[in-house]
Amino acid sequence: MWILFALLSALFAALTSILAKVGIDGINSNLATAIRTLVILVMTWGIVAFSGIQNQLAAISARNWWFLIASGIATGASWLCYFKALQIGEVSKVVTIDKFSLVLTILLAFILLHETLSLKIIAGCLLITAGTLLVIL
Repeated sequence: MWILFALLSALFAALTSILAKVGIDGINSNLATAIRTLVILVMTWGIVAFSGIQNQLAAISARNWWFLIASGIATGASWLCYFKALQIGEVSKVVTIDKFSLVLTILLAFILLHETLSLKIIAGCLLITAGTLLVIL
């Protein structure tokens, strides 16, 4: 089931880039990001309310809160930079560099979370890096 959700995530991410590129035409990228964030905020809290899980808020630990807040700050910074890059760059190149985050995530997971790196993962990261360079140069 996770593969289905991962594929849907990839599809929606692709649509996000195309729709955003058209949507930011002629407006400030930070304003566009704020509008997008508001839509996401309403949508996700609607899902929480519809699911009836808002009562689980009290059970979230301080550690969870701090890491979720930090993740939110990183997401916000990423979106602001992404929308600015989309506004002034070509979608195909912006998205390629943005997806290079996969390699950075694997490296950070190795360093910070002590996840293992197999030869297959290293080879994949090298291929993604080469592909990224091929597309943007």
